[in-house]
Amino acid sequence: MFELLQTIRALLEALFVSLPQAGVGGGIEARPSVDLVQTIKFTVVFILGVGALFGWGLAMAAKRFAVKRDPRIEQVREHLAGAHCGACGYPGCEQYAEAVVLEPDVPPNLCTPGGAHSAEMVALITGKKPVPKEPEFARIMCQGGWNKSVKRFKYEGVQDCRAAILAGGGDKACRYGCLGYGTCARVCPFDAITMTEEHLPFVDITKCTGCRKCEQACPTKVIEVLPASREVLVACHSRDKGVQTRRNCQVGCIACGKCVKVCPFDAPSITDNLSRIDLAKCKVCGLCVPNCPTGAIKEYIPHRPKAFVTDKCIGCGVCMKVCPVDAAWGERKKKHTIDQARCIGCGICTARCPVQAIEGTFNAQEVFEAAAAKRAAREAKKAQAEAAAAS
Repeated sequence: MFELLQTIRALLEALFVSLPQAGVGGGIEARPSVDLVQTIKFTVVFILGVGALFGWGLAMAAKRFAVKRDPRIEQVREHLAGAHCGACGYPGCEQYAEAVVLEPDVPPNLCTPGGAHSAEMVALITGKKPVPKEPEFARIMCQGGWNKSVKRFKYEGVQDCRAAILAGGGDKACRYGCLGYGTCARVCPFDAITMTEEHLPFVDITKCTGCRKCEQACPTKVIEVLPASREVLVACHSRDKGVQTRRNCQVGCIACGKCVKVCPFDAPSITDNLSRIDLAKCKVCGLCVPNCPTGAIKEYIPHRPKAFVTDKCIGCGVCMKVCPVDAAWGERKKKHTIDQARCIGCGICTARCPVQAIEGTFNAQEVFEAAAAKRAAREAKKAQAEAAAAS
């Protein structure tokens, strides 16, 4: 090591001696002027040389350590809504695009704002099977506006539900109800929620994408994102006893159980002083709606079309047996009729008719498609059995 240091010292001394010296005692006289052009040329050449060297180094490093990116990610990204709403379960559209391309278990239909077209394009790009997804909308599970509910005190703070809830749990006597200060409307990225005169949110389903931002922002959790087909709901969250609920709100569920008694599908049930409808059992017949004494059950079908009997009728009498309002009548083995004045459009007769001879109700198309699918399955099974017997 000592010998190496001695060698380096000798080289430096030799270099120092070989350089021309300037100033007092130097080997040459200092020049009185500087060649500016020559200096600029030298500087430019030096900078370009250094820049080229570092540029080449960075290019080689980028090539060496580059992360390969699937081009399909950008293609998928172009067909997403770009709202970064989080409805897909990922922080943003970029993260969902990466997941749906790189992970085989991620379905292509999670972008609800993009709709069916977006799902089809993502499925086409990723090679996955396009699975139709039922639209979902935000539903307001409270009807107790400021005119129909009681307040415990006058709130004069920040007009925001999240701020109001900090003041003793909110100013409403019902601690489960909507506070009405419009937080959900402000956080909605699609302007789908507006506040009514009664200080209740109104959801425009033509704009709502089911992104769940309003559901997450609501401090009392009166907003639920539900499938569009679930159109008969108990729009109340109060778990107080019936007497207390009636004192606090004119349209609250009092757990009287009338909906349970009239439902032919056993969908409603009473739990914790509140009626809840099992969406898997509910057939959206709407029989519970007029029987609710407080109007807590809300129906989202604006107009129910009424049933009528077609020429396919075989006069079996099933419609007469299942009709809850005795609107169907007729003689055995003859075409039946339905009294339009009595019919409430519940669709029960349409669903129970063995030959699909009743049309006009809201569920007719769904019933006919299900029946056609069953017939096709039976025919396919029969054909397989015949082929097996022939062989």
